[in-house]
Amino acid sequence: MFLLMRLLSRLPLRLLHALGAVAGWLTWLLSPTYRRRFAANVAQAGLAPAQGRPAIASAGRMIAETAWLWLRPPTQPLGGMLRWDGAELIDQALAQGKGLLILTPHMGCFEVTAQAIAERWGDTHPITVLYRPARKPWMRDVVDASRGRPGLATAPANLAGVRQMIRALRQGQIVGLLPDQVPPEGLGTWVPFFGREAYTMTLAGRLVQQTGAALLVIWGERLPGARGYVARVRPAPAIPAESTPESAALLINKAMEDLILQAPGQYLWGYHRYKQPRGLDIGVAKPEGKPGSYPGGGA
Repeated sequence: MFLLMRLLSRLPLRLLHALGAVAGWLTWLLSPTYRRRFAANVAQAGLAPAQGRPAIASAGRMIAETAWLWLRPPTQPLGGMLRWDGAELIDQALAQGKGLLILTPHMGCFEVTAQAIAERWGDTHPITVLYRPARKPWMRDVVDASRGRPGLATAPANLAGVRQMIRALRQGQIVGLLPDQVPPEGLGTWVPFFGREAYTMTLAGRLVQQTGAALLVIWGERLPGARGYVARVRPAPAIPAESTPESAALLINKAMEDLILQAPGQYLWGYHRYKQPRGLDIGVAKPEGKPGSYPGGGA
């Protein structure tokens, strides 16, 4: 499998996107469960089926381009494949010296945003991204090698990873999270997402409250014709110090909704956003206290 990914990484992005679009539609056609979930999530967001339909091919393109993004040599920058919209917001946030938490939903090419940040600011403000270690050994090797780029560090989804992110923010660095990812049981809270209760991580709000970090949202727009990507940075809602885990999570969900509705054709509507959270199986002792707490809350 690693050899296959290595071979795919050498193909032109245009070909990868074409293959990915076909794979996306095949997945949709061959999986009734995926089709039902996809349609239900689009409808839950108040969108017409036609507005979500482009996301079928987009999901396949996301998978296909991963090999190119992960296995591209660290010495090969994104260069002309990427342009910025709102980079000045990151400059302004970093100038405050309190660290920057940057959030992106499962939308567009979210892998490219971390690499883009690392290339532009990594020399002075490295970015740390939260990730869940892959279960398969070959996949762990690929992920570890691909995400270990200059200016880009990874934090595992456990107590040590949370402490690593807190340290990074307190040192004025950048941390990246996908807040629409369903966290393990005990590490989130139930709040509405597009009008339906969804188990939502409380980590993002806690990090801001503990460190005073600035907060922004970002997404990597995938341009048609494999012309590259646009990293679009936008302001995020302020999270008051007195916010409860529930109110902070609700603010973040609303910010993700607003971002997704700007380009619904690039959101992963097939993601099981409304599923029940899994049990803690990431090597973290279950935190004490009410649901919504998270490991490292007192660090």
